[in-house]
Amino acid sequence: MEDKTTKKSMSEAERLELAKKLDKELDEFINNLPKRTQTDKPLEEGWQEELENHPFFMKKPPEPGDKLHPLYEGLQQLKYDPLENTPVELATSYKEDGNFNFKHKNYRLAILAYTEGIKVRCGDVDLEASLLNNRSAAHFYLKNYRSCLRDCESALKLNRTYIKVKIRAANCCFQTAQYDKCIELCDTILDSEPGNKDVVKLRQDSVHKKKDKERNSRKKELDFKRRLKEEELLLTEIRNRNINIDSKNNSLSIQDLEVHFPALVENKVHLDEENNLVWPVVFLYPEYQTMDFVQSFPENNLLIYYVNEIFSVPAEWDTEKKYTPDKVNVYFENSKLQKVYPVDTQLTLKQILQHEKYLLKAGTPSFIIFSKDSAAEKNFLTKY
Repeated sequence: MEDKTTKKSMSEAERLELAKKLDKELDEFINNLPKRTQTDKPLEEGWQEELENHPFFMKKPPEPGDKLHPLYEGLQQLKYDPLENTPVELATSYKEDGNFNFKHKNYRLAILAYTEGIKVRCGDVDLEASLLNNRSAAHFYLKNYRSCLRDCESALKLNRTYIKVKIRAANCCFQTAQYDKCIELCDTILDSEPGNKDVVKLRQDSVHKKKDKERNSRKKELDFKRRLKEEELLLTEIRNRNINIDSKNNSLSIQDLEVHFPALVENKVHLDEENNLVWPVVFLYPEYQTMDFVQSFPENNLLIYYVNEIFSVPAEWDTEKKYTPDKVNVYFENSKLQKVYPVDTQLTLKQILQHEKYLLKAGTPSFIIFSKDSAAEKNFLTKY
């Protein structure tokens, strides 16, 4: 829609001259249309498109950004010139444009037209209420429920007798889960139309949805409290074991136990039914730049149990078959001290984590494994 702030005002003489020119050009256009007989050849291509672009024959209004026919521009200037039209006339013109687009289901163009009409602030309360009402309807068809509700509320401030607007507002409240407000609007409508079955059903649906929402809210609150309790118990058990945790604030929090390995994000440390810690564990093989994961490693299990299980069958990458339970060394690294320490695989995970030099990072115990006396192991140890 053309911005009325860019139009130049026209004098009375210019208006008469433009009207005369429009009449003359229309006459010339009609007179110059090819007159056909049965023996005539087909008209040149494009004549129908040219005809439809003429403002007197076009079947639909131009879209925003379309090139306008000069006659159409002139008509637009006559129609929307604020110096040639009263505010009420301008607002009415924009309303008519909006209604035309609404009728043809061009709801976005309708919204643009109604908005221009509202911006005029014509001072006619009924007309302004009608523009807001119509724009709310266009928003509703586009499922812009919050925008629709705002327009409904503005329209009702100007005219509280709009039953259709109240019904539309109630539906918007339902769609946006504002069930108390929906019920209140339904009650107001039913005071005037007690037999409105659609509103009765909408109210009943809102009551049911409200109960579901409240029940879900209570459940979420209970789940949140239970999770907090479980997390606090978990942190207490870890503190009681004197396990050194790499903490950002030197105070253990649940965030310090967040797993950083994608394969283990669903397997965070937790307590079993007997309050034993169950950890996700990583085995690293720097020689081959690969790793293994144990999703659930109970703290009272021996490390050797998993070493035996992992290396019971040679891994695909172990082409030399040198990684066997009796031919591997296991280490842990303290990144702050920049040192590595050998691990006794006959100890439980709990005993290993309680080692005074063990520093647990990202909620995931990790161990480095090499083939005994291999060149890769010797080269690794020289770095520490």
